[in-house]
Amino acid sequence: MDPRRLLPVLTGVACALVVATLVVAVARPDPPPRPRIDAAGSGSPSAAPRTRTGPAAVLADWDERRAAAWAEGDAAALRRLYADGSGAGAADVRLLRGYLRRGLRVEGLTTQVLALRVAARSSNRLALVVTDRVVGAEAVGAGSPVALPVGRPSTRRVVLVRDGGTWVVAEVRDQDSAAASTSLTSSSSKS
Repeated sequence: MDPRRLLPVLTGVACALVVATLVVAVARPDPPPRPRIDAAGSGSPSAAPRTRTGPAAVLADWDERRAAAWAEGDAAALRRLYADGSGAGAADVRLLRGYLRRGLRVEGLTTQVLALRVAARSSNRLALVVTDRVVGAEAVGAGSPVALPVGRPSTRRVVLVRDGGTWVVAEVRDQDSAAASTSLTSSSSKS
């Protein structure tokens, strides 16, 4: 076959690839907003009041402060997001310190809330049943950033309490999924 006949075909393929690349680049969603850091630049998450209100806003603000603590590698700031004695807080700080020991920070930590139900609410206590997953996180260190896998959706009961003017997490408990509890109760054995 004459190579000159292939030229229009190859030109068409090249143009299609350029157009496809542009479409993907333009249609890509914007990255999630970076967590806010306090005005002093200390790297600790800002505790400034937000204009959002309601249980979903309380949780979103808490998630933003947690993401900022992780991005800065600030274990003390992360610890302050939890009530004294919180097992979830101890586990979160332990995990962060594990990353820090390896010379890594986690940036872009975004919690995607898929469902939220208020189980109980008072002026100083908020119990939520939350289905969420972690997306967009990258481990950043000496080399190139490494995208962390998107978390699987999980459902937990999260209890937040007021500590001064700030909401902190007191308790986190996994919730059984309907499918898991059904499979446990509906199985039978034949004798």
